[in-house]
Amino acid sequence: MSYLPALQIVTRRIAMPENKFIEYPVVVGMANMAVEQKINYAILAMVNKLYADQVKQLLNQGYPQTTPMEIRGWYEIKTNERGVLSLSIGNYTMAYPAAHGWTIIKSLTFDTLTGEIYQFNDLFKPDSGYIKILSDIVSAQITQRNITLISPYPGIKPYDQDYYIADKALVVYYQLVEFTPYAFGFPMFPISVYEIQDIIKLGTPLDKMLSDY
Repeated sequence: MSYLPALQIVTRRIAMPENKFIEYPVVVGMANMAVEQKINYAILAMVNKLYADQVKQLLNQGYPQTTPMEIRGWYEIKTNERGVLSLSIGNYTMAYPAAHGWTIIKSLTFDTLTGEIYQFNDLFKPDSGYIKILSDIVSAQITQRNITLISPYPGIKPYDQDYYIADKALVVYYQLVEFTPYAFGFPMFPISVYEIQDIIKLGTPLDKMLSDY
């Protein structure tokens, strides 16, 4: 595989009145403008969805539209190499006088040559049994790390499992209070690509992480 340089990424800010802002990444300088636009459209769509979901949740909890609110949006680049861009987008919202705020984190993983977004199930060989294999790995980590549960671990979600890629690891994660206490934060489970290489689908971002170049 030929060398693929990291993408150039700049930060843009959506500023709103009264202690609210959202920062998000924008890819710039790509030779293929169509792919650049495809990636940036997907990122902005996710940013807008998280904001809308947060506001909707507050309204569903009975807070009126006029409720004083703190909003913070941010992002983290997890991988930007080997033709893979994997990033996380977060949104924190606090409605006063609530006891604490609420955070959502979602991730996107792109092939930077095509702009394709990889869903979780796209990463693995069909009929490889990846759901059970990965669920068993996460279950073992829960035990080894002595993680407190508020409900039984539900296992890997077949299609919409939250994940990102960080160097040579697949990081599976879950939202607040899915099965752990709020104080625990986001349960994150790093899994080495070498541990699961037999189930990784060829040509996917995880496969590219196996390369030594």
